[in-house]
Amino acid sequence: MTMTAIRFLGASLLAAATLAAGGCSSIRESRGFIADPTLTQSVQPGIDNKQSVQAALGHPSFESQFGQPTWYYVSSLNERKPFSRPRIGTHSVLAIEFDAAGNVASVERSGIDKVVYLSPDGDRTPTLGRERGFFEDLFGNIGAVGAPGAQGPGGPGGP
Repeated sequence: MTMTAIRFLGASLLAAATLAAGGCSSIRESRGFIADPTLTQSVQPGIDNKQSVQAALGHPSFESQFGQPTWYYVSSLNERKPFSRPRIGTHSVLAIEFDAAGNVASVERSGIDKVVYLSPDGDRTPTLGRERGFFEDLFGNIGAVGAPGAQGPGGPGGP
């Protein structure tokens, strides 16, 4: 082999190794509200109102439907390595509660410590009541038609 071929082969191997290493890096995805610490720290109870909060932070991720009017700004940063499930890296919730006049009554910040991880148990949802099999479902109504207590044409409200 010539010196030029060896250099070309070395450069090709270096480029392939760089591409392979880049494929193993984790992917970071921002979800929800993108929190700016300066803006979120600027919201103060007794000073701000709904209009000033919306001007500073934008529309909330969601609003409370019951009780005191509360706006929630939810943000997460997910990290995912190749061939694995995403994991929550950082998570924050900014809850801004308003009084009846629309002024900020309180500001609460929470993080990943309040996140609940749910792991479903199998692919079936447990329900209360009697478990019926296929044939009970199929033939369960035989004999029930016209039984006492059934509302038929001669029953209440009928002709």
